[in-house]
Amino acid sequence: MRSLPTIDARPCRHAFPAMEEAVRRDGKVRVIYKDWPIFGPPSERVASIALASAEQGIYPAVHRSLMTDSRIIDDDMLRDVVIGAGGDWSRAMRWLAANAGLVAGRLRANGQEAYSIGLSGTPGFLAGQMLVMGAINADDFARLFARSRAAS
Repeated sequence: MRSLPTIDARPCRHAFPAMEEAVRRDGKVRVIYKDWPIFGPPSERVASIALASAEQGIYPAVHRSLMTDSRIIDDDMLRDVVIGAGGDWSRAMRWLAANAGLVAGRLRANGQEAYSIGLSGTPGFLAGQMLVMGAINADDFARLFARSRAAS
């Protein structure tokens, strides 16, 4: 087991259920996740595993589990999440080893994009041209969606 320092993902984890609820209620929102590991090597590991899961078509399930699982994040937990989403942990590790440069480049590009739109931390939400920084509740997401549509 690889031990990772603790990551405080509470702000992202608090916002996730509210966003999910608002997206479900609305029914006309497309969500695009951009992994941006701002807490150093531990969050880079988590983001890398999430991106490696995309190759198996399980990224949404892995992301959801990472946002809803309250266990300490270490490789045992990450393995459980990948397997629980229907993935193959060994395959994810092989893909990650073969594509480490690609993953690192994607994460750097996501960070540059985040800074370019004015984000200074996570979570952040962009709806059309409207940017919200920090966790918000489902009603605030609904208002964000409506204002974004009205502005376009």
